[in-house]
Amino acid sequence: MGRVKDVQLFTLFRNFLTIYLPVQRNVSENTVVDYRISLNQLLEYISNQRHISYMSVTFEMINKETVNAFLDHLTEEKKFSPATRNNRLAAIKSFLSYASGVHPEYISLMGEISTIKVQRDDPFSKVEYMSELAVETILRMPDPKTRIGLRDQFFMILLYDTGARIQEIINVKICEVKVSSTSSIQLHGKGNKVRIVPLMESTVQHLKNYMKEFHEGETWESQNYIFYSVRHGVMEKICDDTIRVRMNIYAEMARKECNEVPERVHPHLWRHSRAMHLYQHGMDLTLISQWLGHKQFTTTLVYAHADTETKRKAIEKAISSTSPTEKISQTTYKVEDEEMLKRLYGLK
Repeated sequence: MGRVKDVQLFTLFRNFLTIYLPVQRNVSENTVVDYRISLNQLLEYISNQRHISYMSVTFEMINKETVNAFLDHLTEEKKFSPATRNNRLAAIKSFLSYASGVHPEYISLMGEISTIKVQRDDPFSKVEYMSELAVETILRMPDPKTRIGLRDQFFMILLYDTGARIQEIINVKICEVKVSSTSSIQLHGKGNKVRIVPLMESTVQHLKNYMKEFHEGETWESQNYIFYSVRHGVMEKICDDTIRVRMNIYAEMARKECNEVPERVHPHLWRHSRAMHLYQHGMDLTLISQWLGHKQFTTTLVYAHADTETKRKAIEKAISSTSPTEKISQTTYKVEDEEMLKRLYGLK
């Protein structure tokens, strides 16, 4: 059993994530999810650094020094990109702006955090992606003879085949999948933009196997989410944290068989990998841009740049040994665990 030490902090989190962002600001569900992840990561960082429980974190522990250290931790230890680091900072600033509006005593803290500058991000920096061998190895790790293994394998297959963002897959309902001679899936991307993505025949077969196990007796018109979990007898769409944890387990298993599996395998890496593999196999960048749901074509150009860089390094490695130049040069609120705490205050 445990007590929430700073109820005001967690109440602000809950209202920020469940009322302010979705109702008053009318932001997309994906934005709410991104902000929830950002705030969770900050709280977990403080908890780990101070060797205290998640529910013992207080507002006084959030200051400019801590936020800067957290951002450095993301880029230096977690190897997050500048863009991800900047997104985390934007979420923290947005929350503190909201908190200072509700409780003026936090205005000075908001002023301090606002001086933290964003990190410049080169849009044409090298894109991280997995080799096709690494993808194949990870997909072999789940045991499809088990219920969880079948689900996890199909989730990763669908994530890779569609090149979708994780939240786009989590949000898919059965009725948004069309199974026919030209099977496809409807995805809701950023800005609530809808796009139709084709499905490979092999993916459709995995889908049918999955449906037999998890949606037996349901029709293709069902409004239920494809991927779900059952809590207290209620079917809810699956949590992205569950997927991330399972994915890391399979990545760790795969690294024992294939040294091409990266140290950090995250959901967005599958999207980058699929796009890069399609480009390397000759798919036009314009089609890839539409397929990924990019708002601007320039966003897709990173794959062409990254592939050119890979080729350059391969050439340098091949000629290095023969090159002639080589030789020259206090509350009553009680919760049972952190998972319950997160759900209670909208952080889950």
